[in-house]
Amino acid sequence: MFDFLEGYDVLGAFWTTVQLTFFAAIGSLIWGTILAGMRVSPVPLMRAFGTVYVNVFRNIPLTVIIVFTSLGLADVFGITLGVPDDFDALGFRLAVLGLILYTSTFVCESLRAGINTVPVGQAEAARALGLGFTQVLRLIVLPQAFRSVIGPLANVLIALTKNTTVAAAIGVGEAALLMKEMIENEAQLLLISLVFALGFVVLTLPTGLILGWLGKRLAVKR
Repeated sequence: MFDFLEGYDVLGAFWTTVQLTFFAAIGSLIWGTILAGMRVSPVPLMRAFGTVYVNVFRNIPLTVIIVFTSLGLADVFGITLGVPDDFDALGFRLAVLGLILYTSTFVCESLRAGINTVPVGQAEAARALGLGFTQVLRLIVLPQAFRSVIGPLANVLIALTKNTTVAAAIGVGEAALLMKEMIENEAQLLLISLVFALGFVVLTLPTGLILGWLGKRLAVKR
């Protein structure tokens, strides 16, 4: 029944999807945390930058951002991200960059919601002890905020896994691109769709279950 799979590197395509998700998740977590710090910063210019960035990039379709990284950054401005002669590696890195630019806005807003759950008195007490804004954020507020938003961050990570399919728009050889190629070459539309749907369920379901369990275990008791 599944003989048509022979000749296609399905596992390799899903491995590319996993790598896209992993690197984009790490980058989004770092950049999203910095943006969240800007959003609650006492410096008006940083607050304004964080607000504008989040509202602009969150409302641009991911496909537009991914295509812009390829046509705009690479083709027009000649940005090669350290791999000038490797088209496949460049496409992969541009796709990761686009996913980070988009997904970090949702990480930022989830973290900002978590920051709002931390009692203001804790930050005021820390400032009274002489800690600066960055120290208060790093030592007092963010650890509690992360524990409060593990569930929402899990949803962002699951959405990111599914959003990696957009990387196919710039030729990155992940699962969606291989599925498109198989649909064009084979007459097994239903089975091909079933295989790739099952693959994404295998990738996302454990993530949701594990992070959901962690969210309950690490939830801040107030």
